[in-house]
Amino acid sequence: MKYNKFLVGILGLTLSLSACKKDLDISNTNLPTPESAQNEPGVLSFAQGAIYRNGFYDLKYSDGVYGRYWAGTIGFQELMGDIIGAEAANAYMNQIGCPNKVTLDDGTVVLNPASIKTQYELCRYVNQNAQGVSNTTNYQWSYMYNMITAANGVLDLCKNVTFSGTGADSKKATVKAWAYWWKGYAYSQIGSMYYAGIIQNNTPSAATTNGNYVTKEAIIAEANANYDSCATALGTASTSTADYTATITKLVPSFLQKGKGGALTVDMWKRNINTMKARNILVNTTVSAMSAAQWNTILTLTTDGVKSTDLIFTARTDAAGSFIESTVADKTSQSSATGSTNTYKLSERWVQDFRTGDKRKDNNVLTLSSVGLFNTDRGNVFNTRYTLKNGGNALAGVVTYSNTTSGANEITIAATYEENELMKAEALIKTGSIDLGVKSIDAVRTYQGAGLAAIGTGATAAAAYEELRAERRIGLAFKGLSFYDARRWEIIAPDKSRTNCVVVSSTAKVYTKASIVYGYLDYWDVPDNELAYNPPASGAAPVKNPKQ
Repeated sequence: MKYNKFLVGILGLTLSLSACKKDLDISNTNLPTPESAQNEPGVLSFAQGAIYRNGFYDLKYSDGVYGRYWAGTIGFQELMGDIIGAEAANAYMNQIGCPNKVTLDDGTVVLNPASIKTQYELCRYVNQNAQGVSNTTNYQWSYMYNMITAANGVLDLCKNVTFSGTGADSKKATVKAWAYWWKGYAYSQIGSMYYAGIIQNNTPSAATTNGNYVTKEAIIAEANANYDSCATALGTASTSTADYTATITKLVPSFLQKGKGGALTVDMWKRNINTMKARNILVNTTVSAMSAAQWNTILTLTTDGVKSTDLIFTARTDAAGSFIESTVADKTSQSSATGSTNTYKLSERWVQDFRTGDKRKDNNVLTLSSVGLFNTDRGNVFNTRYTLKNGGNALAGVVTYSNTTSGANEITIAATYEENELMKAEALIKTGSIDLGVKSIDAVRTYQGAGLAAIGTGATAAAAYEELRAERRIGLAFKGLSFYDARRWEIIAPDKSRTNCVVVSSTAKVYTKASIVYGYLDYWDVPDNELAYNPPASGAAPVKNPKQ
């Protein structure tokens, strides 16, 4: 058993931070730590703060340029999904989202301008323990294993804490469901991004982990097992609706209980689970490899997935900087007004995917007064004519992508109605029910206020799927799904390309038929920051993606 600096020893530190006193209830008079949270109020306070702070905020190192989990880790994924671009070199973020090659309409080839010419090489170069905070591939791993450790701590506390009243079992089951949900979430993130992982179920007090690395498929199976455990716990929690509601209301931070966020009912939560389990299938299988059985399973799950009226798990900035730090809110992929002076730039390829007349573009996308041109030694596709309108243009009923006013921008951190409906649409199209699939695409556009005419009936499978592709790019932007889509659509490999792309050259010339060879690694190697302290045990699964 090897000591692991990322999986243990975090909780006591993060639960004593006073900045969250008014929002995350993790700094009350008892300063709840695993040692002090030995009663019902203490474990509820601990369960809330431990998850949000450890999973989304507290890491030993962070950077004011790319920020913490949502600004950094999710921002890195949106870079690779070509929703945004970046010029800043912090943690190699400009290179992690820089394609290997761009071929312009006139045949001019623009290679990756960095000294490391391919992302495969870059991922191996930065993935060294000696790189420390510059290792781009380490952040998601560290945050999510912090979250898993926090959830294990909550489950451990539940063994000994006595809950009050006739609904004591319901209360305890609700807290356990909370811990299992976030473990399922964290394992899903690990298994969807890394070639291997660790199943870590020891209590935090054990201060140990193991070198028994398992395959990404086994990690996804563990994620789904935790989602199932959550659903089972919810079955017990539902025996007392009043006690369940009182408990979940204390677990979800009060400043998140508005908009789409809030105290989910048991049935809502179960539907959120179904959507997340469907995602685990979809994003971890290339479209060409999907079987009829998998499409049918996705269809079954999404049919009972998140509804348009359901509450979901959300995040917002707040003045206290509880776990989405307000000081860098303008740098996150979801709440940034991206422009020539900001960290993230709006991708021309994203804007290209709007359909003519889409009110979401009218409400959110501004044309810059002059083309944003950036250092040619930092990238080859990040020049842009566009920026996001901070706060939108106030078009009634139309989704707003950017609002840097504290608390105004609702960030969806897990399942959404839009994602569920588009997974359903894709499954329907792929199983031959094209008109029904198209109807779901139209439903998402209506829900977000796109104002587009219905696609209608009679579309070919190819035409329907192209609408699905574009809608996932627009309707699910800034939700940490774009890279997964690019991977499963098989456009990121060195021998693949995206064609008919809009690219702005270094001289501000706009090309509309360019091709881009991204050349991105599909699953990252296990971070060397982990392996240096916790090498693989005998018989462990390979920790390095064999792709070279």
